[in-house]
Amino acid sequence: MKTAVVTGGAGFLGSHLCDKLISEGLQVICIDNLITGNVENISHLAGNDKFSFIKHDITNYIFIPGKVDYILHFASPASPVDYLQLPIQTLKVGSLGTHKALGLAKEKKARFLLASTSEVYGDPEIHPQHEEYWGNVNPIGPRGVYDEAKRFAEAITMAYHRYHNLETRISRIFNTFGPRMRAQDGRAIPNFVMQALTGKPITVYGDGSQTRSFCYITDLVDGLFKLLMSDENEPVNIGNPEEIPLLEIAKEIVELTNSKSQIVFEGLPVDDPKVRQPDISKAKSKLEWEPKVNRKEGLQKTINYFKELL
Repeated sequence: MKTAVVTGGAGFLGSHLCDKLISEGLQVICIDNLITGNVENISHLAGNDKFSFIKHDITNYIFIPGKVDYILHFASPASPVDYLQLPIQTLKVGSLGTHKALGLAKEKKARFLLASTSEVYGDPEIHPQHEEYWGNVNPIGPRGVYDEAKRFAEAITMAYHRYHNLETRISRIFNTFGPRMRAQDGRAIPNFVMQALTGKPITVYGDGSQTRSFCYITDLVDGLFKLLMSDENEPVNIGNPEEIPLLEIAKEIVELTNSKSQIVFEGLPVDDPKVRQPDISKAKSKLEWEPKVNRKEGLQKTINYFKELL
């Protein structure tokens, strides 16, 4: 049986990835310091002989005994609320944490998958965004702590690939949603759903015309697994190319929840991207992957999850 290490495995993405890897027959070691992760996300795996959990800060030396075949580096605060409150930790896990995870991969001769992000494209000047685009990022803005941490992580990953001949994969993950997102996550869908379910005003930033492309979590982890098992070393966009204005998403959620909440508008955050849409031509051709879950179906499952939390 092959073994995979997932850093940040108690987070939203990481925990679903642990489930996927176990379902594919792998032994999974989850590492998380729980700074933004939650043991509730992996509680259903307690007692599973294919799963183990280590509470550890991966910016420190990582020790794993025995053979490791895959390392999936997903540790990082990922929502604006988190990385604006934890700027130093975000920079450290993107730099020192990635270095430590790559060091473990080199020691174990393991294949390494980096969770990068569409945020490496910044506020893009081309649309949709393809992998050859270098991005338009403000390195000293408040969002720079996340954007530049991920850009550095990509650079050091490629350096390990070129210099140490390490097998590496880079996924540029676009907006993802589904069960296990935190109620106070700060991202659009959990915000809108929680506000709608509790009858609070739904806050849309700017005029709501800025667009996002939302991928349901099961589609995303399917794409990540296909990338892990592929031969593709260069970055690959993983996301849903169906683009929608944030105001329209807010209206959809009001309708799906039968909420009486009113939509209110607030000022746009600094450096907030005006558009975000992945070009997934590469994922289609190299991985034979594209998303399958209809947005409204995914939203309904997400709403049901938050209803249970309440």
